[in-house]
Amino acid sequence: MNTLQLEIVTPSGAIFKGNVTEVTLPGEEGEFGVLPEHASLTTLLQAGVIDFVKEDKVTESVVINWGHVKVDENKVIVLADGAVAIRGDSESDIAKAIASAKELVASASDNAAAIATVSAKIESAAHQLI
Repeated sequence: MNTLQLEIVTPSGAIFKGNVTEVTLPGEEGEFGVLPEHASLTTLLQAGVIDFVKEDKVTESVVINWGHVKVDENKVIVLADGAVAIRGDSESDIAKAIASAKELVASASDNAAAIATVSAKIESAAHQLI
């Protein structure tokens, strides 16, 4: 199975580093997917959700407020200003992550439609974890 290395980094440190089979990113012009052997590109990211599928076929989500991404054939590096991973061992951990993610997105955007879209996507990702 082809994989690519994904790194999601903030000024506070790494949020995720590992091999994945696919990544969906919130590009400035809309969401876009990246698979192994994708053409190289560098672009801005807007507030939104990064979804990725790990090698064990588990999907994880990370919410960012904005950032940049550099894509190479076998590596994706996300430099985000702020990020919150939607994961946890209990429902209360997941609920805290959702609340933090919503605050992060609300602070980054004054577009109510964008905030609602990201909030819905966060809730959907959280329900898959529970």
